[in-house]
Amino acid sequence: MNLFLQKSRIIVTCSNRLSAALLQEIEALAFVPIRIFKTGIELFGTMDDCIRLNLHLRCASQVFFSIKEFTAYNATDLYETLVKVEWEEIIPAEAYFSITSNVSNETITNNLFANVKVKDAIADRFREKTGVRPNSGPDLNGVVVHLYWKENLAELFIDTSGETLSKHGYRKIPGKAPMLESLAAANLLTMKWDRKSPFINPMCGSGTLAIEAALLASNRKPGLYRSNYSFMHVCGYEESFYLKHYKEMESAVIENCSVTIIASDISEDAIDISKVNAGIAGVEDMITFERCDFASTTIPENESGVILFNPEYGDRLGDEIELEATYARMGDFLKQKCKGYWGYIFTGNLELAKKIGLKPKRRIEFYTGKIDCRLLEYELYAGTRTASPPTPLQ
Repeated sequence: MNLFLQKSRIIVTCSNRLSAALLQEIEALAFVPIRIFKTGIELFGTMDDCIRLNLHLRCASQVFFSIKEFTAYNATDLYETLVKVEWEEIIPAEAYFSITSNVSNETITNNLFANVKVKDAIADRFREKTGVRPNSGPDLNGVVVHLYWKENLAELFIDTSGETLSKHGYRKIPGKAPMLESLAAANLLTMKWDRKSPFINPMCGSGTLAIEAALLASNRKPGLYRSNYSFMHVCGYEESFYLKHYKEMESAVIENCSVTIIASDISEDAIDISKVNAGIAGVEDMITFERCDFASTTIPENESGVILFNPEYGDRLGDEIELEATYARMGDFLKQKCKGYWGYIFTGNLELAKKIGLKPKRRIEFYTGKIDCRLLEYELYAGTRTASPPTPLQ
């Protein structure tokens, strides 16, 4: 059994409400989705396709490759089915493996119990066929086997990603309440930004939005910042295929990208953190950092781009009464200084959003953690109505 020579069902997962942005990316890679749902997209392809997906996707969490579907009424059924799987042809004897799961079965009260049954089946199969067994544990830095078990239907996957793809590898200093990198990328893919016009990010915090904007504009893929995936540890993996695509990503980077990106924050610590993170991402020279109140942020004149705020919204940081004045000032800033631009405010507090004093053209639904959020879009007219720039594909 060489998984790299087979085709099967691929599930690319993402955080809730990111699937629309993820779809842009997947279609740009010339894949044809079979099914789209709130937390992912289903495809049909090979393990080599999984390699491409892992390297290129900004909005994804995991890339799962299906290896078996079966019926299991209880833990005994689960074990008896899995001990017959040819694990010795999937996991190298010297490898390390781990188990993850998503279980909803009335006979299982703890997912960890299901994980142990999967691990036991793999270990017993190895002992029977080879006399030895690979090491196992909780770390996701080797082969990762994922069990999806709902009621009596079960499916076994290789999680080809391992550690989540939603973190892009450059943010070593997170700052306060940072936006997850995959969510930041999804915001950018949803906006009316052509990756050539100015991108302005007041209240930049740890710089995630500005850095993701620079990565998009310069066509730097997340795979450039990571060197270990689960697929690298599966039997049949050929490093030459991975290196071929890695070199293609390197050669596709737009060097000396001339896009204007400005990130500002009133906190000196935030600016310092942003610069460090941007330096790790290799895009510090693409971003102009300004330490100032957001209302003093430089807005290039006689141009049309986007302004994106990600302010506090009272649930985790900041006092809501004080924030009312901040939101009103953001509205004034957009109306008075940003004419001709598209304005965006990402918030998890729609009551505070009413203080902005502008009517949103769109309200795009997102989550950050478990907080119901909106990306509010404002068209800031410059005398006459301007045409909307096209939304680019990934």
